[in-house]
Amino acid sequence: MKNKISKTEAKIQIQEFFSGIKNKNPNQVKKIKKLAMSHNIPLKELRKTFCKKCLSPYKTPKIRINKGIKSLTCENCRYISRWEIRL
Repeated sequence: MKNKISKTEAKIQIQEFFSGIKNKNPNQVKKIKKLAMSHNIPLKELRKTFCKKCLSPYKTPKIRINKGIKSLTCENCRYISRWEIRL
């Protein structure tokens, strides 16, 4: 039987995980994302630290800004994530 953790403990685990995301692998990112979804915790700006497709953390992504849209290209799978820049 799995141990149940509270929402505050889950938030603490998520914050600790994302403080050192550079040296994590996609399986660990998948687990922490699943933890956040199961406790209904929004990742907000933290979701921009890993690739949406392959879940690998961005180490040195190619960043482009054009007409108010920020584009990050994943160095692993070459997937392009786009976000609108709001001021």
